[in-house]
Amino acid sequence: MDLMINKASALSGKARVPGDKSISHRALILGAIAEGETHISGFLPSVDCLSTLNCLLLLGVKIERLSSTELVIKGVGLRGLKEAKNVLDLGNSGTTMRIMSGMLAGQNFSSTLTGDDSLKRRPMGRVIKPLRLMGANICAEDEGDRAPIKITGQPLKGIIYKTPVPSAQVKSCVLLAGLLANGKTCVIEEIKSRDHTERLLKHMGVDIEISGNEVCVRGGSRPKAVKIEIPGDFSSASFLIVAAILTEKSDIIIKDVGINATRTGLLSVLTEMGANINILNEKTIYEEPRADIWVKSSKLKALTVGGELIPRLVDELPIFAVAATQASGTTIVKDAKELRIKETDRIRAICSELRKLGAEIDEFEDGFAIHGPCKLKGNICSSFGDHRMAMALAVAGMCAEGATIIKDSECIEVSFPGFEEILKSLVKGKNT
Repeated sequence: MDLMINKASALSGKARVPGDKSISHRALILGAIAEGETHISGFLPSVDCLSTLNCLLLLGVKIERLSSTELVIKGVGLRGLKEAKNVLDLGNSGTTMRIMSGMLAGQNFSSTLTGDDSLKRRPMGRVIKPLRLMGANICAEDEGDRAPIKITGQPLKGIIYKTPVPSAQVKSCVLLAGLLANGKTCVIEEIKSRDHTERLLKHMGVDIEISGNEVCVRGGSRPKAVKIEIPGDFSSASFLIVAAILTEKSDIIIKDVGINATRTGLLSVLTEMGANINILNEKTIYEEPRADIWVKSSKLKALTVGGELIPRLVDELPIFAVAATQASGTTIVKDAKELRIKETDRIRAICSELRKLGAEIDEFEDGFAIHGPCKLKGNICSSFGDHRMAMALAVAGMCAEGATIIKDSECIEVSFPGFEEILKSLVKGKNT
């Protein structure tokens, strides 16, 4: 499916984005191994999250769908999962594969996890290594680094593990395995990654210790069923935020968005660049902070982004690159080599597709430099099957003269169902 975007004259009004993708995955998984019935509202019914849901159904978990965004999980406890009759196909969801590996490694049955061609290219050695240190029997294709992954569940032992790269998925994998292990398991990060798993574990009564960038759990600590209200996904909101900043005479409010500090690096960067962004109605519900985000069109100035800030905005770097094309001066992104092993090589994709639209951009091994402001002109662009690339290019198209066509835009359903309709609801003048 192709998505055609025309230049927008202004954005105005209020909008809500779908529920947070990261929290939706984790709420499902932790609800499945909890004791009792966990009630989830604000669930993201995207392709990736439904992969997690379907995987749990195959493992014997009963899930009642009250609506597309509200469900009840009838938890089976830490060791109540059942062996799936078939291979667990996780589609495009790397989050599901990495986190589920930790949960399955300590069960008393065997599992095989696979996915689509894109997922099979993504590195899994980063979870296989710590799980093996815990005593897991786990192996993978391509010299032990690619799916499909075969896991033979067996007893695990607690470890202290320092992650070589900040990764919430790796951290979550090891912590879930730690609940099934003997003794204490600790994960230490040089730079703190997103902490939704820790917040949910605390909310569910798990014995968890958090000290700076170190998180520890004790084996046998059992999650208890709770109510979970998922806020809007900040990563999804980021596309609307940048669209409003770059479109003249824009004034929008995005309601009830998660503003967890481990996720909102983009807000800090855009504000430093001169963006007119205000946070309204802040509150915390079930351990997760949320607020309304008020955005007005703004003039941006360039800056350099790298180091400890990268884990806080790694998923937003494609849309940040679009913002940088309209900033005055040279914007540099460095220390972001992690982008090369996402759904696609996002550094290469950002550079190749923004050049098609007229951006002046240099590619580095760990990032890129954009010389702005750039006058963008519509063209035919590839999403590379990557949901965040497709949406970033759609926002770029709103700033470009003429029509922009994004190929294979159906991938947007991975994280933001309804994206095009929400954009249309905000646009005044020419519609997308």
